[in-house]
Amino acid sequence: MKEMLEVFSEKVPAILNSLTNAIYGKDASAKFGAAVADFYKTLKGSGMTDEQAFKLTEQYMSSLNLGGIIAKTVGKHREGDR
Repeated sequence: MKEMLEVFSEKVPAILNSLTNAIYGKDASAKFGAAVADFYKTLKGSGMTDEQAFKLTEQYMSSLNLGGIIAKTVGKHREGDR
């Protein structure tokens, strides 16, 4: 058991760092921003009002936010434990 915990404690920080870079790194952030801007422009180009396009873009951003999805999932799991 001790050996498993040692391996686990060595691997988890590296995995978390890689995940953080993939989600919040400079390149990922630029791609995320470009995708959101393109989505908004497409909605506006299809004739939606600013308000309609903004609301749908907010929903789109939420669906792409992996960090937020993970946080919500963990939060719901913790609430269920109470």
